Amino acid sequence: MSTPSVRGAVRADLEQVFRSAYPRVVAVAARVLGSRDEAEDVAQEVFLTFGRSAVPAGEAVGWLSVAAAHTALNHLRSSRRRAAREEAAGDDAVWPDVADTVVTLEERRRVRSALARLPRKHAVALVLRHSGLSYAEVAAALDLSPGSVGTTVRRAESALRKELNRHASSD
Repeated sequence: MSTPSVRGAVRADLEQVFRSAYPRVVAVAARVLGSRDEAEDVAQEVFLTFGRSAVPAGEAVGWLSVAAAHTALNHLRSSRRRAAREEAAGDDAVWPDVADTVVTLEERRRVRSALARLPRKHAVALVLRHSGLSYAEVAAALDLSPGSVGTTVRRAESALRKELNRHASSD
């Protein structure tokens, strides 16, 4: 187990873990956020936290994937709250992006918004599985039995569909 000896010290294996796991961390965050730039910001935050952690090197990829999903969901939720505050304040200086009128972008926004409303375990399971992690990797990352990952993902997909339908009917 790598434990930084001095408070604030950075792990000796950080560069190696960063080089091998960075693409996956960005991919997980980008799947949630829909923006590579925002995903890279999330990855930076996640690796800074990891760099000061005592997470065993053998568990790094799973830990980083879960941390990326959690951090991206937090960013998504805070962005949604900020947008609601701005709308409530009637800030005329905030102009909607013209590209948001494109149907596919609106659909992605709806899915991300619905994903942010799901229970965290479901949202993370969906993000990790649809980011290319195997059932075994998702199970290890979420501390589940490999046999329960499929059920968890199916339930999460069902909850996401219901959330999308519920909000589609209220629009």
